[in-house]
Amino acid sequence: MNFRTDLALERCESFGKNTPSGVRMETFEAQKARVTRIEVLNEEGEREIGKPKGRYVTVEVEPFARHAQFIDESLPTLTEEIRKLLPCDGSALVAGLGNMRITPDALGPKCASMIFATRHIKGELLKATGLSGLRSVSAFSTGVLGETGAEAAELIMGAVQTLKPDFVITVDALAARNVERLGTTVQMCSTGIVPGSGVGNSRQEISENTLGIPVIAVGVPTVVDAETLIMDFGGGSIDESKSAGSMMVTPREVDLMIERASKLTALAINCALQPGISPEDMLILTS
Repeated sequence: MNFRTDLALERCESFGKNTPSGVRMETFEAQKARVTRIEVLNEEGEREIGKPKGRYVTVEVEPFARHAQFIDESLPTLTEEIRKLLPCDGSALVAGLGNMRITPDALGPKCASMIFATRHIKGELLKATGLSGLRSVSAFSTGVLGETGAEAAELIMGAVQTLKPDFVITVDALAARNVERLGTTVQMCSTGIVPGSGVGNSRQEISENTLGIPVIAVGVPTVVDAETLIMDFGGGSIDESKSAGSMMVTPREVDLMIERASKLTALAINCALQPGISPEDMLILTS
């Protein structure tokens, strides 16, 4: 049975205690977070875990639904891991992917609305604000094909051609295999994203191959495939799991989970892009 998951960590876990060939993996504790860094080194690694060559980082934190504090010990870890994937300098475009009307898929749009956009702050205005040294950042939400009639990849490509950023950060809700990772995990990678791949609705790829500039993808798993739950928890048969069809399952506290996950993710991205601004000041600027 081919379990659906967007997490490189879960792909590697399917090999048990053995690290897949062509993959380098390390796990360590960082304050209140558990960090796993995975690097797919070559084509063999790509075949083994079904992920393109590049770097993948998973940060596991306290459940977002019970996580009322946005500035805590996990924020520096999230910020630092995102920063390590970013180019040293240059302008950024942050794109929130997903559907605002469907709660488990609203992470991207909500996060994009809280990004500290600075591209318009220039010249005398920059001096007046006292925020010298700001990285140029722009942000928008792509919506979904059913709403806009355009692929997210097409809209981002148009924005890249117009705004000419040096790199793109995408934010999207993900699918996990393990229900315990819902709302407790942030994955970031240097390989971009294929929106909808985790729920069997793959759209056009958003990556350096398609845009011509680096693409860093950040996401939080919000759903699990129903077939996976039946097999893992119910002890059900293959036939029973297939009857679940393409159903996806999400926690009942998903509203609170998305609200807090999007805010913490946005804060970590903002702090990674603008290291000269403290998290406390960043919350004020984006509130």
